[in-house]
Amino acid sequence: MKAERRRQTLIGEVISTKMDKTVNVRVMREIPHPVYGKRVKRYKKYLVHVASVQPKEGDIVKMLAMRPMSKRKRWQVSEIVRESVKMV
Repeated sequence: MKAERRRQTLIGEVISTKMDKTVNVRVMREIPHPVYGKRVKRYKKYLVHVASVQPKEGDIVKMLAMRPMSKRKRWQVSEIVRESVKMV
């Protein structure tokens, strides 16, 4: 019997929904500065496949690792953690 492996997950903010079935997600992480020790923010952008849920710009989403779909797309949106609030 094979042991089930847990998929890698990340949480980030949707910054672009202009593509078909793909969103651009920015993931932020905080690391200590190597010399001074202060917490520094680092950002990375991922192309994420959208299958069932339709996130909007500003939404916080949870994404799962999956097999490669294209050159840069290796993640899939699993759920919307928090929806964005639009100011009118």
